[in-house]
Amino acid sequence: MKILLGVGGGIAAYKAAELARALMDRGHEVQVVMTRAAQEFVRPLTFAALTGRKVLTDLFAVESAIEHISVAQEHELLVIAPATADLLAKLANGLADDFLSTLYLAFTGPVVAAPAMNVNMWEHAATQKNAEALRQRGHRLVGPDAGYLACGMTGAGRMADPEAIADAVEREIGRRRDLEGETVLVTAGPTQEPLDPVRYITNRSSGKMGYALAEAAAARGARVVLISGPVHLPAPRGTTVIPVRTAAEMRDQVFAHLPAAGIVIKSAAVADFHLARVPDQKVKKTAARISLELDPTPDILAELGRKKGDRLLVGFAAETQNLRQEARRKLESKNCDMVVGNLVGGSETGFESDQNEVVLVLRTGETIPVARASKREIAERIFDELLKLRLALHAAR
Repeated sequence: MKILLGVGGGIAAYKAAELARALMDRGHEVQVVMTRAAQEFVRPLTFAALTGRKVLTDLFAVESAIEHISVAQEHELLVIAPATADLLAKLANGLADDFLSTLYLAFTGPVVAAPAMNVNMWEHAATQKNAEALRQRGHRLVGPDAGYLACGMTGAGRMADPEAIADAVEREIGRRRDLEGETVLVTAGPTQEPLDPVRYITNRSSGKMGYALAEAAAARGARVVLISGPVHLPAPRGTTVIPVRTAAEMRDQVFAHLPAAGIVIKSAAVADFHLARVPDQKVKKTAARISLELDPTPDILAELGRKKGDRLLVGFAAETQNLRQEARRKLESKNCDMVVGNLVGGSETGFESDQNEVVLVLRTGETIPVARASKREIAERIFDELLKLRLALHAAR
């Protein structure tokens, strides 16, 4: 594979030479791009000697005015190591004032970044926000590791070991197109069940988890159909989004698109009850109490479990207690292959948050806890485990 290696201006820049060699030892072609600050730590000649290629350093000292575009198009993966606080800020906010940051905006392939900086800089809220923004774009961040830093402090900030970064690159390459030829059906967001023409029952689901799953599946080569309740999120790139409002509408669209799907992921938080007879006019407020007789909405997941055939079916269990037990119960009662259980009600994970912390309960009997991470990272882990599960189920038949 043709790999771009962007080197930022930090003391860890010398480790990038080891990374270049590690990538080449694994059979990759490496083109190095250095920031001006990086050249204060390591000379471009070092990388030129290692890779046998001219090192790109200056946006204006190039053979063509659009060389940053052609270089971006000619390569398949971008690694940035070390990714300094300054570089993370530029990438997260789309600033482009040198060859590397300009190339990044023109690059459409997978990105792996290895942060390295002082521990206080890494833990600063601004840096954490920038790192999270890059994760949400689907970039893989490796490290930083904790230990003794060049500044004399101890803590998180050391650039990950070059071999660990090279391993992350291999994993990224291995999974990039592992859903090629698949059709993945994802449901996301809440439903809204009308009480009258202006009021409805709903829940706090933001749709972020489902949208992260749809985006991850598309990035891995799948054709993705995303059936979405009302959310305030942009359509994920490379997906077909079908908007719905009620549980009944979602059910109809799910079964209309089911025949083409090989993987179905029911991450939508469908309302459990609805008003069977909705008044034609707004119900006026009075001093008297009113009672609502609510009927259950269609159990889409249970119906899918009965009709799924050879498809992989993933359900979600949003719980406030007894997470593993409830996820296991749902797996059995709905005939799922995987149930993703997550605790809701907290402020840092679950509904409305950009992060999640889940447990994966599998048909094989395994239970896999997944530590708190961005919802995009959680989505990638779900697909990693789902593809392993498919192999295990096929082997058992």
